[in-house]
Amino acid sequence: MSFQNPVFIPGPTNIPEAIRKEVSMPTIDHRSALFGDILHPARDGVRKILKSREAEVFIFPSTGTGGWETAITNTLSPGDKVLVGRNGMFSHRWIDMCQRHGLEVQVIDAPWGAGLPSEGYAEALAADTGHAIKAVLATHNETATGVRSDIAAIRRALDAAGHPALLLVDGVSSIASMDFRMDEWGVDIAVAGSQKGFMLPAGLAITGFSPKAMAAVETAKLPRTFFDIRDMARSYGSGGYPYTPAVGLMAGLKLACDMLLEEGLETVFARHYRIAEGVRSATRAWGLELCAQSPDLYSDTVSAIRTPAGFDATRIVTHAADKYGVAFGVGLGEVAGKVFRIGHLGSMTDVMALSGIATAEMVMADLGLDVTLGSGVAAAQDYYRSHDLSESKAAA
Repeated sequence: MSFQNPVFIPGPTNIPEAIRKEVSMPTIDHRSALFGDILHPARDGVRKILKSREAEVFIFPSTGTGGWETAITNTLSPGDKVLVGRNGMFSHRWIDMCQRHGLEVQVIDAPWGAGLPSEGYAEALAADTGHAIKAVLATHNETATGVRSDIAAIRRALDAAGHPALLLVDGVSSIASMDFRMDEWGVDIAVAGSQKGFMLPAGLAITGFSPKAMAAVETAKLPRTFFDIRDMARSYGSGGYPYTPAVGLMAGLKLACDMLLEEGLETVFARHYRIAEGVRSATRAWGLELCAQSPDLYSDTVSAIRTPAGFDATRIVTHAADKYGVAFGVGLGEVAGKVFRIGHLGSMTDVMALSGIATAEMVMADLGLDVTLGSGVAAAQDYYRSHDLSESKAAA
């Protein structure tokens, strides 16, 4: 692998030079006022990126998985029932975590490549007249399959049933790259990580709690210590942490939020849509299909590309790394060996995307797939040349 090439995995993503330097800051006393000058602006920036006016933001030294654990342990009790949709590897892993925590899990299964079935949520919630379901869990962007689900539709299902369950959403591979509307969609807990749209190294679990979720914290009885937001909230009041924070990453998060907000969220979303459309144009030119079943499900942060039946897609990822020093994502779970993934999120441009598309073409040609060199690159170039950012803003 070459450090000179951008990565095309769906996280960790490429790090802008300014953020890399910010993360490499000198050591400071994290109990001094200096840390508060990093902490509070970083939390305010995250709140704006979540499109929330009232969310309480909690940032832990962890990953998106730690964010999942933060969400369930702070709001639920042993034996509580949760309703979860499963349509890929990451939704499956959240289900596994709930089961390990002693929760009763009702699973709504959907094919890998489909979105979360809002109608299935609606039926389950309408049938739960006793309100045994305490939380509804949904993955906004399934990173394994490149599928975006309709979180607003799941909120409508909750509202139509008059159901009081909390809505917990994994936005790890969507937040800060694709439109996420915490307040408008009635999301009670949003979960993100530092290593994707925020363009940082892995190491921070980023969560937003609604007032309703904050109220649930006081009655929740699942064990939590490291991820207890009550300890975190008390420490935030004095500009500190209940334990040692990842100061450099927090400084990087503050700068990342500043950069995203300066670019403008709608421009950020449009940029991701535009880059993704180039990759999708290339995929069609290769005669291949996406794992996502229909255009309304296409993710703007990762494309999972199906290879012909009988061909091991993992060979593409291995060959790209070994011969060209470029990283693509392997297929996971039910689509392992059937897809390879091109991540196009975070610090990414049209020009960077074209280099990834060109590399994928060379790899597939090397491995004997019926792909014409230059076909995908030309298709993406045609799209980028003929569509400007304002058109992408309208479509994103």
